[in-house]
Amino acid sequence: MASNRANEVMGQILSHETSPGRGCKTHEGMYNTYVNDRPGADLFSLLHAAEAAQGHVETRLAVLGLSLPKLGALHHLAAAGESLPLGQLAERLSCVKSNITQLIDRLEADGFVTREPDPNDRRSRLAVMTAAGRKAYEQGTRVQQQSEKEIFATLTDEEGRQLAALIAKVRQQSG
Repeated sequence: MASNRANEVMGQILSHETSPGRGCKTHEGMYNTYVNDRPGADLFSLLHAAEAAQGHVETRLAVLGLSLPKLGALHHLAAAGESLPLGQLAERLSCVKSNITQLIDRLEADGFVTREPDPNDRRSRLAVMTAAGRKAYEQGTRVQQQSEKEIFATLTDEEGRQLAALIAKVRQQSG
């Protein structure tokens, strides 16, 4: 069953519509003539693949009351020894402070973190992982890892290495 779902997800990730004539139909009638030189290598196909993979993982994390942003915040808290000033957490997640405030609000409502005064800076607050947060982080990490196995199950080891190299290359070029 998981193998069939992995095949379906990979099919979604790798599929794209083609259009006769000028390039590849990429998104709601938009055409990219660059793909005439590189069939299937358009931005919208890449974004569609990322969205499909993200949706696959998000669906599974939702059962635990988690999302990728919540899991990311818990990951950084765990890596830092279970607490961080909100500003540092925002930096590590590459988001603005107002977004981190909303994310911590949700994690706090879920019982996964608490806010405490920062003993080193009385103007700052710490996000502190709770026992429930540790448990959610451990479960969420297992779900993420299993989801990755499902998504990439159809790739051979060589294809997996190629994909990793290509992703690194695109990421480096994109800044």
